Amino acid sequence: MQIRRNKLVEKLKEQLRIAEAKHAGRVYAPTKLRTIKDAETGDTKTVEVTKKTREWFWAGDNGKINLSVRYGAATLYLNAKNATAIEVSNTEELLSVLKSLQTAVFEGEFDKAIDSATKATREGFGK
Repeated sequence: MQIRRNKLVEKLKEQLRIAEAKHAGRVYAPTKLRTIKDAETGDTKTVEVTKKTREWFWAGDNGKINLSVRYGAATLYLNAKNATAIEVSNTEELLSVLKSLQTAVFEGEFDKAIDSATKATREGFGK
């Protein structure tokens, strides 16, 4: 279970970096190394490319920011009523919510939600 918690915390850290960049007026563009093969010469070389990142937060119709927590392709349920989003008023509040979510994941508060998401994914593959 600790591996799954760590995976979710790393994704929350990435969302925190995205939110911090937006708050500062910058663009967050992480990079990764990719090996490509030259079609003409057949040589392989490693190049640095921009990594695709998807924001978990968006602006709602009422001007507030909505945040959902994802584990892989699944959106996690945040409470017993199956809520999937947290509504915050501004980016500063978004930053503090992301930090508190990291703490909650470390303390095991999302274990049930992670288990249900992985179970649903496994059932989707017919296992």
